[in-house]
Amino acid sequence: MAGVARPLRFRYAPGTWSNSRVESEVFDDLDANLGATATGPWFKPPGGYEARRFEMDDGSLALFCWTDDDEGPEGTGGGPGAYWLGNTETPSALWRTDKYAFADVPYAVTRWAERELTAGLHEEEPWLADYPHLSWFFLTVFCSKDGAETTREFFRDHRAGFPDTSREAALSFYEEFLSTGVLDDYREEMAGKLGTSEYFDRTRMTATMGEFDVARLLTLAEYDIVPEIEVATDHVIDYRAVRDDGTATLVEVTRPVPTNRRSAGTPAAAVRDTVATKTSGQLEQHGGGVTLFVDCSSFPDDDWAAVRGERSDVGHRPAVVFRSRPDGRTEAYATGSVPLELDAAVEWV
Repeated sequence: MAGVARPLRFRYAPGTWSNSRVESEVFDDLDANLGATATGPWFKPPGGYEARRFEMDDGSLALFCWTDDDEGPEGTGGGPGAYWLGNTETPSALWRTDKYAFADVPYAVTRWAERELTAGLHEEEPWLADYPHLSWFFLTVFCSKDGAETTREFFRDHRAGFPDTSREAALSFYEEFLSTGVLDDYREEMAGKLGTSEYFDRTRMTATMGEFDVARLLTLAEYDIVPEIEVATDHVIDYRAVRDDGTATLVEVTRPVPTNRRSAGTPAAAVRDTVATKTSGQLEQHGGGVTLFVDCSSFPDDDWAAVRGERSDVGHRPAVVFRSRPDGRTEAYATGSVPLELDAAVEWV
Protein backbone atom coordinates (compact mmCIF):
# COMPACT_ATOMS: atom_id res chain seq x y z
CA MET A 1 0.00 0.00 0.00
CA ALA A 2 1.29 3.45 -0.82
CA GLY A 3 2.23 5.60 2.14
CA VAL A 4 0.35 8.65 3.28
CA ALA A 5 1.66 11.91 1.89
CA ARG A 6 3.05 14.30 4.45
CA PRO A 7 1.68 17.83 4.48
CA LEU A 8 3.93 20.48 3.02
CA ARG A 9 6.61 21.63 5.48
CA PHE A 10 9.45 24.12 5.54
CA ARG A 11 13.13 23.23 5.51
CA TYR A 12 15.41 25.57 7.44
CA ALA A 13 19.01 26.02 6.28
CA PRO A 14 21.04 28.06 8.79
CA GLY A 15 24.01 30.05 7.51
CA THR A 16 24.72 32.91 5.17
CA TRP A 17 23.06 32.87 1.75
CA SER A 18 23.54 35.13 -1.26
CA ASN A 19 22.17 35.40 -4.79
CA SER A 20 25.15 33.49 -6.15
CA ARG A 21 24.82 30.71 -3.56
CA VAL A 22 21.09 30.38 -4.25
CA GLU A 23 21.79 30.10 -7.96
CA SER A 24 24.58 27.54 -7.65
CA GLU A 25 23.15 25.35 -4.84
CA VAL A 26 19.42 25.62 -5.45
CA PHE A 27 18.53 26.76 -8.95
CA ASP A 28 21.26 24.88 -10.84
CA ASP A 29 20.31 21.63 -9.10
CA LEU A 30 16.61 22.09 -9.87
CA ASP A 31 17.28 23.08 -13.46
CA ALA A 32 19.58 20.14 -14.11
CA ASN A 33 17.15 17.60 -12.68
CA LEU A 34 13.74 18.97 -13.65
CA GLY A 35 14.12 22.06 -15.79
CA ALA A 36 13.43 25.18 -13.74
CA THR A 37 12.59 28.84 -14.12
CA ALA A 38 13.60 31.26 -11.37
CA THR A 39 11.50 34.38 -10.87
CA GLY A 40 10.87 36.97 -8.22
CA PRO A 41 8.10 36.19 -5.73
CA TRP A 42 4.52 37.16 -6.55
CA PHE A 43 4.18 38.88 -3.19
CA LYS A 44 6.55 41.07 -1.21
CA PRO A 45 8.68 38.87 1.08
CA PRO A 46 9.04 39.63 4.78
CA GLY A 47 11.12 42.67 5.72
CA GLY A 48 14.83 41.94 5.56
CA TYR A 49 14.40 38.84 3.38
CA GLU A 50 15.17 38.16 -0.25
CA ALA A 51 13.08 35.57 -2.04
CA ARG A 52 12.84 33.49 -5.20
CA ARG A 53 10.09 31.44 -6.77
CA PHE A 54 11.12 28.34 -8.74
CA GLU A 55 8.70 26.83 -11.24
CA MET A 56 9.61 23.44 -12.68
CA ASP A 57 8.79 22.07 -16.11
CA ASP A 58 6.71 19.28 -14.51
CA GLY A 59 4.41 21.83 -12.84
CA SER A 60 5.93 21.60 -9.37
CA LEU A 61 6.87 24.67 -7.36
CA ALA A 62 9.36 25.79 -4.74
CA LEU A 63 9.74 28.95 -2.67
CA PHE A 64 13.02 30.10 -1.14
CA CYS A 65 13.76 33.10 1.07
CA TRP A 66 16.82 34.09 3.08
CA THR A 67 18.13 36.77 5.42
CA ASP A 68 21.18 37.68 7.47
CA ASP A 69 19.10 38.29 10.60
CA ASP A 70 16.48 35.63 11.24
CA GLU A 71 14.80 34.66 14.50
CA GLY A 72 14.83 31.07 13.28
CA PRO A 73 12.26 28.35 13.76
CA GLU A 74 11.14 27.60 17.27
CA GLY A 75 14.07 26.40 19.38
CA THR A 76 16.88 27.18 16.92
CA GLY A 77 18.14 30.47 18.32
CA GLY A 78 18.12 32.35 15.03
CA GLY A 79 20.88 34.01 13.00
CA PRO A 80 21.47 34.04 9.24
CA GLY A 81 19.38 31.43 7.46
CA ALA A 82 17.04 30.42 4.66
CA TYR A 83 13.69 28.70 4.24
CA TRP A 84 12.74 26.26 1.49
CA LEU A 85 9.18 25.15 0.78
CA GLY A 86 8.30 23.03 -2.20
CA ASN A 87 6.30 20.15 -3.66
CA THR A 88 9.20 19.16 -5.86
CA GLU A 89 12.57 17.44 -5.51
CA THR A 90 14.73 18.94 -2.78
CA PRO A 91 18.14 20.20 -3.98
CA SER A 92 21.00 18.14 -2.56
CA ALA A 93 22.38 21.15 -0.67
CA LEU A 94 19.24 21.05 1.51
CA TRP A 95 18.95 17.31 2.10
CA ARG A 96 20.32 17.41 5.62
CA THR A 97 18.24 20.37 6.75
CA ASP A 98 15.51 20.02 9.37
CA LYS A 99 11.81 20.23 8.55
CA TYR A 100 9.36 22.47 10.38
CA ALA A 101 5.59 22.89 10.39
CA PHE A 102 4.09 26.17 9.25
CA ALA A 103 3.32 27.10 12.85
CA ASP A 104 6.96 26.66 13.90
CA VAL A 105 8.67 29.17 11.61
CA PRO A 106 8.45 32.97 11.94
CA TYR A 107 4.94 34.17 11.23
CA ALA A 108 6.05 36.65 8.57
CA VAL A 109 7.70 33.84 6.58
CA THR A 110 4.66 31.59 6.92
CA ARG A 111 2.25 34.33 5.88
CA TRP A 112 4.31 35.23 2.82
CA ALA A 113 4.54 31.59 1.74
CA GLU A 114 0.82 31.07 2.28
CA ARG A 115 0.01 34.04 0.05
CA GLU A 116 2.27 32.67 -2.68
CA LEU A 117 0.79 29.18 -2.46
CA THR A 118 -2.82 30.32 -2.22
CA ALA A 119 -2.50 32.54 -5.29
CA GLY A 120 -1.09 29.63 -7.27
CA LEU A 121 -3.74 27.25 -5.94
CA HIS A 122 -6.58 29.58 -6.94
CA GLU A 123 -5.04 30.12 -10.35
CA GLU A 124 -4.97 26.36 -10.93
CA GLU A 125 -8.28 25.64 -9.16
CA PRO A 126 -10.41 28.78 -9.50
CA TRP A 127 -13.44 27.05 -7.97
CA LEU A 128 -11.62 27.07 -4.61
CA ALA A 129 -11.33 30.87 -4.53
CA ASP A 130 -14.88 31.17 -3.16
CA TYR A 131 -13.82 29.20 -0.07
CA PRO A 132 -10.89 31.13 1.44
CA HIS A 133 -10.83 29.49 4.86
CA LEU A 134 -11.15 25.99 3.45
CA SER A 135 -8.34 26.84 1.00
CA TRP A 136 -6.14 28.04 3.85
CA PHE A 137 -7.00 25.19 6.21
CA PHE A 138 -6.10 22.46 3.72
CA LEU A 139 -3.32 24.40 1.99
CA THR A 140 -0.56 22.08 3.22
CA VAL A 141 -2.22 19.10 1.50
CA PHE A 142 -3.65 20.93 -1.52
CA CYS A 143 -0.04 21.88 -2.34
CA SER A 144 1.75 18.76 -1.06
CA LYS A 145 4.05 16.67 -3.22
CA ASP A 146 1.94 13.51 -3.46
CA GLY A 147 -1.48 14.49 -2.15
CA ALA A 148 -2.22 17.62 -4.18
CA GLU A 149 -4.08 15.99 -7.06
CA THR A 150 -6.08 13.56 -4.95
CA THR A 151 -7.19 16.03 -2.28
CA ARG A 152 -8.22 18.59 -4.89
CA GLU A 153 -10.16 15.90 -6.75
CA PHE A 154 -11.92 14.89 -3.54
CA PHE A 155 -13.33 18.38 -2.99
CA ARG A 156 -13.81 19.21 -6.66
CA ASP A 157 -15.44 16.04 -7.99
CA HIS A 158 -16.65 14.15 -4.90
CA ARG A 159 -18.16 17.02 -2.89
CA ALA A 160 -16.05 16.24 0.20
CA GLY A 161 -18.00 13.01 0.70
CA PHE A 162 -21.57 14.31 0.54
CA PRO A 163 -24.01 12.46 -1.74
CA ASP A 164 -26.90 14.00 -3.63
CA THR A 165 -25.74 17.61 -3.52
CA SER A 166 -23.70 20.17 -5.42
CA ARG A 167 -20.04 20.96 -4.92
CA GLU A 168 -21.00 24.50 -3.99
CA ALA A 169 -23.34 23.36 -1.22
CA ALA A 170 -20.85 20.86 0.20
CA LEU A 171 -17.91 23.27 0.23
CA SER A 172 -20.02 26.08 1.66
CA PHE A 173 -20.93 23.76 4.55
CA TYR A 174 -17.28 23.24 5.46
CA GLU A 175 -16.31 26.85 4.74
CA GLU A 176 -18.92 28.04 7.21
CA PHE A 177 -17.70 25.69 9.93
CA LEU A 178 -13.96 26.12 9.39
CA SER A 179 -14.28 29.91 9.31
CA THR A 180 -15.38 29.80 12.96
CA GLY A 181 -11.70 29.17 13.69
CA VAL A 182 -12.29 26.50 16.33
CA LEU A 183 -9.83 24.13 14.65
CA ASP A 184 -7.30 26.73 13.49
CA ASP A 185 -4.80 25.83 16.22
CA TYR A 186 -4.90 22.21 15.03
CA ARG A 187 -4.91 23.02 11.33
CA GLU A 188 -1.82 21.16 10.14
CA GLU A 189 -2.58 18.07 12.21
CA MET A 190 -6.20 17.88 11.06
CA ALA A 191 -5.47 18.75 7.42
CA GLY A 192 -2.72 16.14 7.38
CA LYS A 193 -5.29 13.42 8.04
CA LEU A 194 -6.83 14.19 4.68
CA GLY A 195 -3.56 14.13 2.74
CA THR A 196 -3.47 10.74 1.09
CA SER A 197 -1.06 8.90 -1.09
CA GLU A 198 -0.88 9.76 -4.76
CA TYR A 199 -3.55 7.10 -5.28
CA PHE A 200 -7.08 8.36 -4.77
CA ASP A 201 -8.69 6.92 -1.64
CA ARG A 202 -12.22 8.27 -1.42
CA THR A 203 -13.18 6.05 1.53
CA ARG A 204 -10.29 7.23 3.66
CA MET A 205 -10.80 10.91 2.88
CA THR A 206 -14.53 10.69 3.46
CA ALA A 207 -13.90 9.06 6.84
CA THR A 208 -11.60 11.94 7.73
CA MET A 209 -14.36 14.45 7.00
CA GLY A 210 -16.46 12.65 9.61
CA GLU A 211 -14.15 14.11 12.23
CA PHE A 212 -14.95 17.59 10.93
CA ASP A 213 -18.67 16.79 10.99
CA VAL A 214 -18.47 15.79 14.65
CA ALA A 215 -16.33 18.81 15.52
CA ARG A 216 -19.05 20.99 14.00
CA LEU A 217 -21.80 19.33 16.05
CA LEU A 218 -19.86 19.62 19.30
CA THR A 219 -19.15 23.28 18.56
CA LEU A 220 -22.82 23.98 17.82
CA ALA A 221 -23.61 22.34 21.15
CA GLU A 222 -21.21 24.83 22.79
CA TYR A 223 -18.45 22.43 23.72
CA ASP A 224 -14.79 23.33 23.52
CA ILE A 225 -12.98 20.63 21.59
CA VAL A 226 -9.43 19.34 21.69
CA PRO A 227 -8.49 16.76 19.04
CA GLU A 228 -6.10 13.81 19.25
CA ILE A 229 -6.30 12.85 22.91
CA GLU A 230 -3.69 10.29 23.98
CA VAL A 231 -5.00 7.74 26.46
CA ALA A 232 -3.37 5.16 28.73
CA THR A 233 -3.76 2.33 26.20
CA ASP A 234 -1.42 4.20 23.82
CA HIS A 235 -4.36 4.86 21.53
CA VAL A 236 -5.47 8.30 20.41
CA ILE A 237 -9.12 9.28 20.81
CA ASP A 238 -10.48 11.78 18.29
CA TYR A 239 -11.74 14.49 20.68
CA ARG A 240 -12.17 15.66 24.23
CA ALA A 241 -15.34 17.76 24.48
CA VAL A 242 -15.35 20.17 27.43
CA ARG A 243 -18.27 22.09 28.91
CA ASP A 244 -17.98 25.52 30.56
CA ASP A 245 -18.07 23.82 33.97
CA GLY A 246 -15.04 21.72 33.06
CA THR A 247 -16.94 18.49 32.48
CA ALA A 248 -15.09 16.51 29.79
CA THR A 249 -16.19 13.67 27.54
CA LEU A 250 -14.04 11.58 25.22
CA VAL A 251 -15.45 11.25 21.71
CA GLU A 252 -14.50 8.83 18.94
CA VAL A 253 -15.76 9.03 15.35
CA THR A 254 -16.45 6.38 12.74
CA ARG A 255 -18.06 6.73 9.31
CA PRO A 256 -19.71 3.79 7.55
CA VAL A 257 -19.40 3.37 3.81
CA PRO A 258 -22.75 3.32 1.95
CA THR A 259 -23.98 -0.13 0.98
CA ASN A 260 -23.41 0.46 -2.73
CA ARG A 261 -19.66 0.55 -2.03
CA ARG A 262 -19.31 -2.30 0.47
CA SER A 263 -20.32 -5.91 0.99
CA ALA A 264 -22.80 -5.32 3.82
CA GLY A 265 -26.28 -6.16 2.61
CA THR A 266 -28.30 -3.39 4.27
CA PRO A 267 -27.56 0.15 5.49
CA ALA A 268 -28.09 -0.91 9.12
CA ALA A 269 -25.67 -3.82 8.63
CA ALA A 270 -23.12 -1.40 7.18
CA VAL A 271 -23.39 0.69 10.33
CA ARG A 272 -23.04 -2.32 12.64
CA ASP A 273 -20.08 -3.72 10.70
CA THR A 274 -18.21 -0.43 10.85
CA VAL A 275 -18.84 0.00 14.55
CA ALA A 276 -17.77 -3.60 15.21
CA THR A 277 -14.41 -2.88 13.60
CA LYS A 278 -13.94 0.13 15.84
CA THR A 279 -15.14 -1.50 19.07
CA SER A 280 -13.22 -4.76 18.62
CA GLY A 281 -9.95 -2.86 18.61
CA GLN A 282 -9.39 0.65 19.85
CA LEU A 283 -12.50 1.15 22.01
CA GLU A 284 -12.41 -2.35 23.48
CA GLN A 285 -8.84 -1.84 24.67
CA HIS A 286 -9.72 1.54 26.13
CA GLY A 287 -12.30 -0.15 28.36
CA GLY A 288 -15.21 2.27 28.26
CA GLY A 289 -15.79 5.94 28.87
CA VAL A 290 -15.88 6.94 25.20
CA THR A 291 -18.93 8.22 23.34
CA LEU A 292 -18.98 6.98 19.77
CA PHE A 293 -20.34 9.17 16.96
CA VAL A 294 -21.38 7.21 13.88
CA ASP A 295 -21.43 9.58 10.91
CA CYS A 296 -23.84 8.46 8.19
CA SER A 297 -23.46 11.66 6.16
CA SER A 298 -22.19 9.59 3.20
CA PHE A 299 -25.53 7.76 3.00
CA PRO A 300 -28.04 8.80 0.34
CA ASP A 301 -31.60 9.53 1.44
CA ASP A 302 -32.94 5.98 1.10
CA ASP A 303 -30.08 4.40 3.06
CA TRP A 304 -30.37 6.91 5.88
CA ALA A 305 -34.15 6.45 5.99
CA ALA A 306 -33.58 2.73 6.54
CA VAL A 307 -31.07 3.33 9.36
CA ARG A 308 -33.25 5.99 10.94
CA GLY A 309 -36.32 3.77 10.72
CA GLU A 310 -34.64 0.75 12.28
CA ARG A 311 -32.81 2.72 15.00
CA SER A 312 -30.86 -0.42 15.80
CA ASP A 313 -28.32 -0.77 18.55
CA VAL A 314 -24.93 -0.35 16.90
CA GLY A 315 -22.90 -2.49 19.31
CA HIS A 316 -21.44 0.30 21.44
CA ARG A 317 -22.99 2.41 24.16
CA PRO A 318 -23.20 5.32 24.42
CA ALA A 319 -23.40 6.19 20.73
CA VAL A 320 -24.85 8.91 18.54
CA VAL A 321 -25.84 7.85 15.03
CA PHE A 322 -26.31 10.89 12.81
CA ARG A 323 -26.46 12.27 9.28
CA SER A 324 -25.60 15.88 8.41
CA ARG A 325 -26.66 17.60 5.22
CA PRO A 326 -25.04 20.59 3.51
CA ASP A 327 -27.98 22.82 4.45
CA GLY A 328 -26.86 22.47 8.07
CA ARG A 329 -29.56 20.08 9.22
CA THR A 330 -28.48 17.03 11.23
CA GLU A 331 -30.76 14.14 12.19
CA ALA A 332 -29.63 11.74 14.91
CA TYR A 333 -30.61 9.04 17.35
CA ALA A 334 -28.81 7.82 20.46
CA THR A 335 -28.19 4.44 22.04
CA GLY A 336 -27.30 4.27 25.70
CA SER A 337 -26.97 7.26 28.01
CA VAL A 338 -25.05 9.89 26.06
CA PRO A 339 -23.21 12.26 28.44
CA LEU A 340 -23.47 15.22 26.07
CA GLU A 341 -26.15 17.87 25.60
CA LEU A 342 -26.67 17.96 21.84
CA ASP A 343 -30.17 19.40 21.46
CA ALA A 344 -28.79 22.62 19.96
CA ALA A 345 -26.92 20.70 17.27
CA VAL A 346 -29.16 17.83 16.14
CA GLU A 347 -32.79 16.90 15.48
CA TRP A 348 -33.52 13.71 17.39
CA VAL A 349 -35.48 11.16 15.37
